[in-house]
This record gives sequence, C-alpha cells and structure tokens, in this order.
Amino acid sequence: MGGEKSFNVPRVSRAQILNAYKAGPDAVVSLIEYLQEQHRSTIDQLLEIIDKLTARIESLEEKSNTDSHNSNKPPSSDGFHKRIHSRRTPSGKKPGGQEGHEGTTLSMVKHPDHIEVHSVFRCVHCGNSLKDQKAKGYEKRQVFDLPPVEVEVHEHRAEVKRCARCGKPTIAEFPEGVTHKAQYGNRINAWVSYLRNYGLLPYERLSELFQDLVGLNISTGTLANIDRRCSAGLEKTVESIKEALKGRAVIGCDETGIRINGKLHWMHSASTEDLTYYAWHPRRGNAATDEIGILPEYHGIAVHDNRKSYFLYQCRHALCNAHHIRELEFVAEQFNQSWAQKMINLLLYSKDAVEKAKAAGRKRIALSERSKIEEWYEQLIAEGTRANPPPPRNASSPPKRGRRKRSRAANLLERLREHSEETLRFALDFRVPFDNNLAERDLRMMKVQQKISGTFRSAEGASTFCRIRSYISTMRKQGIRVIDALNSLLDGRPLLTPTLQRS
Repeated sequence: MGGEKSFNVPRVSRAQILNAYKAGPDAVVSLIEYLQEQHRSTIDQLLEIIDKLTARIESLEEKSNTDSHNSNKPPSSDGFHKRIHSRRTPSGKKPGGQEGHEGTTLSMVKHPDHIEVHSVFRCVHCGNSLKDQKAKGYEKRQVFDLPPVEVEVHEHRAEVKRCARCGKPTIAEFPEGVTHKAQYGNRINAWVSYLRNYGLLPYERLSELFQDLVGLNISTGTLANIDRRCSAGLEKTVESIKEALKGRAVIGCDETGIRINGKLHWMHSASTEDLTYYAWHPRRGNAATDEIGILPEYHGIAVHDNRKSYFLYQCRHALCNAHHIRELEFVAEQFNQSWAQKMINLLLYSKDAVEKAKAAGRKRIALSERSKIEEWYEQLIAEGTRANPPPPRNASSPPKRGRRKRSRAANLLERLREHSEETLRFALDFRVPFDNNLAERDLRMMKVQQKISGTFRSAEGASTFCRIRSYISTMRKQGIRVIDALNSLLDGRPLLTPTLQRS
C-alpha cells in the first residue's frame, strides 16, 4: 500500500464456532463481540487509508493543473504545452504602427563624418562618354556604422628634476587614479561593469568578448577586481538609495531564491518607480528583513505578496492582486466555485474604476462607488464561506492536535477575509498600485542573471552584484544612461540625483 499500515481481517474456523456453541451462550456472545470489534477496527483503518489516498490524489491533481496563469509558478515552468491565458481585450487595431504615430525610422544627417563620391563615366542610355562633364547634382545615401574599435595607449610621463640647491630629485605628480606601470582606463572599466552587471555576461564570456572585439586579453580575475572597485566606490551612494526608500509613501517588497557557493540564499528587493535596492541574505523571513534594515524603520505602505513575516512590521500594507487573481483562477477552475470568478471580476472592475478616476483628474473614486465595491466584496466573501464550510469532525476518532488542514480555496478565502483592507487599498489610496509587478520586474533580472551566468561563487561576489545593480537600476529609472552613470562612477563622481542628495 505504498507505506500505509497493513491489516488482517480475523477469520474464525468452524471448530472455534462449535467450541463456543458448546461452551454456552456467554461464549457465543463474546465471540461475536470480538469479531465486531475487530471489524470496526479494520473499517477505521480502511477509512484512514482512503482519506490519505484521497488527499494525495487531490494534491497531485492540483499540482498537474497549475501553471503560471493560476499560481505563482514562473512562465518558464509551463513547458511546451503552454496554455495562453490573456485578460487583455482586443483593441480592434491592426498590428504595427498606428496612424499619427511618430516613428523612429533611421534618418539622414546634415553633416556626415565621411563623404565618398561615386563618379559616372558613361551614359547608360546611349553609351556616350561623360568623363569630362561636371556633375549637376548628387543622389545621396548614408550608411550608419561603427568605426574600427582600437585600444589607445595614453602614456603619462612625470618629469624628474634635480634641485640645483639641495641636489635632491623631485618627481611630478601623476593624475589621480594612475597608480600602476600599466593599467586599464576608466572607459574600459565602465564597459566591463556595464556588460557584467547590466548585460549579465559571465566573466569567461566577457573575457572572450574583449579579446574578439578589441584584442585585449583581460583575465577573469582582473574583470572581478574591476567589479570590486566599482562596488567600493558605490558604498555611500547605495546607502543613500536605501535611506531614500525609507521616506517614500509606497514601496514594493519582494524576494527570490538565489544560489551562493552552491547553497540556497534569498535576494531581497525594495522598489519604487525611481529607486531600487537589492540585498541578499541566507534567510527569507523577518530575520533577513531586520538585518537589511528598511522595513523596521519604514512608516509608509509596503506592497507585497502576503508573506506573514511582512506583517510583523508596523507600516501599513497592501497585497498584490495579480497573485490573488492567479489563485482565484485556480479555485474557479479546479474547485468549480463561482465566487472566485466573481471576485476576479470585482478586482478588475475596481482597477478599471481607479483608472477612469485618475484619467478624469480625480484623487479618489466616488463614495458611492467605494461603498458598492466594499459591499460587493463582503457578499462574495459570504458566498465563498458557504462554498467552503469547515470539514466535519469524526466523532468516533480522537481529536488531532494542531491546526486542521484546509483546502487551497479555504486558505485563500481566509486571507481575503482577514486582509480585505490590504486587498482593496489600491482602490482607496491612488498612490498604491493594483499589484506588485514593479518589485517583481526588478527581481526578474536576478533570475536572468543566474540563467546566463550561473550561481554566485562567493558572498563577496553576490554583494558586489547587489550594490552595482542597485545603482544601475536606480539610474536607469531616473532616465540616466547606464554607461554614463558608470563612467561618472569610475571617474570618482558617482551620480547623485536630487532625490539621493536629499537623502
């Protein structure tokens, strides 16, 4: 039975029955009572096994029926038989650029860098020579291309002069940062940091790229040292990003698994539309969040995906409704419970009401609309409660210790009931997003990094990546070109936007 308890139904021989009969009525009664008790025990064992097998079958069915559209699984786990589920309504427009759309077609420039004239020597119509005839005009075409990339070697020579008075030599000072007999310049260092931390290339491939494109044989150890220098120059800047997040009205929080030196760790992030902060930790819960140090000092609204450890902090909370919709999809499909689909409709209706109010320039939805949404929500919770009554207790079996196991539908319903305010906060406070997609997008690059480059080999490497990536993501959100931000950093002047300067 696959590890289940074995049992034997007692068998009574003819001789045993006759002996009981001869012994008198009391012996017959005792034999029958014994058989009844043994059969009752056997039936209880059978029922227990049936319950376990039923639960196992339900668990396997749930697992096989979940994908990215009705659970928190990533789309990459859907496999080749991926089902396409989209909530977007058709726009009715044709594919491609629409009428009136300002295109980005490559355009000719007035002052090209190089001009090459192609002469015509003979008439293509009659064959007459045109060699000595002046051109009446030109038909122009321009080719945009990269010039050959070659490494320039800039030699610094510091004068050495001997004093006529004391006879001792004096050497001129080299520019700041020029400290070795031969070293790579800041532009190459910026390229390294860009391609490693923004392009997410592993060091081995990055070394090959420089060899192929510019003929430089940069070792992987040198590449790692360049990253370490970038990280060291960002310590104060990234701390400013962290402090700025503490003062924001709304932040998105999320975490994902990463591997460092072959062991599972967790990458945590805190995000806004213009700031990103990353930090890794061996743990996922509040021990990590305490050590990272943002939420313990935060007093705004934290958007997250309902991990219990987030609720330990005194800030206000908002839950990600993209997660809710996926889980409600599962309940509607797997358990055929209509309240789940109605709850999806309510959430999307509320989202649409908020978007219309924003488009109209209003700062909140109408009071009547708000009351309608809250009343509708309560009705659906009541409907869901009727569809998910608590499981009946078996009076014949002793009560089990601990919390009774419930279905996924019942667990989701309880969350929506207990956190109704956090679920609908986006409809009551327009600063709060409908979902936590911003934080999830910021963390997605961490998964891409591991798919391309593999795991982090050391804690130092993970910390270096977190610090540089925090800077890159923040600069990009604020409209600054990543390569410009890195060039400024390596020139000893990491960019501080007005937001970070105030921090």
